[in-house]
Amino acid sequence: MDFPEQDVDIFGELEGQDNHGDGARQSSSSSSSSSSSSRSSSNGSDGGETSSGGSASASGSASGSSSEGEDNGEEVEKKVHGYEERDLFGSDSDEKDLFGSDNEDYCKTLATSPFPVPVLPAIRNTNNQNRGNFGRGRWQNDRGAGILPRPGPYPQRHNYGYGSKFNNRHDERFVSELKLTKSEETLSRKCIAFQEPCELACYSRVEGGDVHFDDRSLRLFKRLITEDVGADLNEGYDTFIEKKDLGSEGFGDLLAAIRNRNIPLGNIHFVTFRNNLNKILATAYIRNEPWEMGVHKRNGVVYLDVHKLPERPKSDLDRRRCYWGYCFESLATEDPRRADGEGIHHVDANAEYCSVIKTKLGAHRILMGAEMDCCDSTDDGRRFYVELKTSRELDYHTEERYEREKLLKFWIQSFLAGVPYIVIGFRDDGGRLVRTERLRTKDITQRVKMKNYWQGGVCLAFADEVLCWLYGTVKENEDYILQFAPPFNRLELLQAQSCPDAISNHVQQL
Repeated sequence: MDFPEQDVDIFGELEGQDNHGDGARQSSSSSSSSSSSSRSSSNGSDGGETSSGGSASASGSASGSSSEGEDNGEEVEKKVHGYEERDLFGSDSDEKDLFGSDNEDYCKTLATSPFPVPVLPAIRNTNNQNRGNFGRGRWQNDRGAGILPRPGPYPQRHNYGYGSKFNNRHDERFVSELKLTKSEETLSRKCIAFQEPCELACYSRVEGGDVHFDDRSLRLFKRLITEDVGADLNEGYDTFIEKKDLGSEGFGDLLAAIRNRNIPLGNIHFVTFRNNLNKILATAYIRNEPWEMGVHKRNGVVYLDVHKLPERPKSDLDRRRCYWGYCFESLATEDPRRADGEGIHHVDANAEYCSVIKTKLGAHRILMGAEMDCCDSTDDGRRFYVELKTSRELDYHTEERYEREKLLKFWIQSFLAGVPYIVIGFRDDGGRLVRTERLRTKDITQRVKMKNYWQGGVCLAFADEVLCWLYGTVKENEDYILQFAPPFNRLELLQAQSCPDAISNHVQQL
């Protein structure tokens, strides 16, 4: 499975023309991105039209050497397949930055824009005209409520069956909410620029839990993974070491890596793990999976802490399926400790490599940590990352759900961090590897575009609205919980009682 150099760019030269809905437009220069995005700022950034021609996406070349010059705030010109893209993070740029060097305009972001995006009217159902609309909903024919009770033996439902547990208007912690009322077509009208992710630092967690600020845990992709088709992914399960829940301690390791490289946070708006952004972007389409995260604003920077919701106890099959993913990662990467033909054993899920990346979604400057599975290099030695995934083999009944949900999550995760390739290992119900597939991140949106399953640009527009509302609502030195819970029709911001020690200690050491 070879990765030629010309395939590394995730979006390609014509992405802005072919993927209009993917929010990945490229500009002829950074000045057009700056001018149009600054107009978005003046509109409050939330509901206003945030049209920007800025370049979208990451080329996937996340080498440490490429980001050395940017740590000092210098403006860096990049040429990607014939077009120039200027870094928008530099504070000493000759051209005016989107919000000025003092960053005052962004910090005054309103939670609700005075220029909302127009919401399209509902399409009226014109079927069965001869029926006079009888029976199409309750009392739509102006005949009144009638004298009969609700049909069926079931009592009237209140709060849609969820009770008062999720009615947070009576929760004393309730601060604000963002109702999910904008349609997909409305969000698709917004063109949100996404800047090329740039790696600034990294750190490795080794077996045993020690953290080192280098890439010693980064694994090399094995290009001959197709030779392992037929392998039993159950091999080594008996010695599997499951991943520990580090809580806020894991976030502290990310913050320590930021301090270790002296990365300035004066112009950064959000510091987070990629996992939190994955949840926000996916909520544009997936409305049945609850989640929450901590929100803590310090010195103008909003720190998003990962919260893990309680889960039901895992069965042996659940743990085994989890292990299949880790086993495939071991199969698909080079391991100098494993001799040729030697089986998989002693898989430790706690060993990981994390890249520290800066990027920009719309007007929001983001510094995020992203765990990387492995890397490969082009013919000229340029390094890029590869995402490894496992999935049950597809059939006629499962292909649509796979493309609607799994491919959406795969694309979001890889797009945000600039990962150009995804290698998927398909397995059967017994855990045997039956085939592998290599996907280019930029091709996923084209694959689902013809079927109208989802649009990447809608995910970016939705995330832009959420981040505008969030930054404009939270207050300095206050703590919150952002949650998405049943009945899944709004995001809720609740007051929290404390800030994790990892964040408090980080702020003190700055």
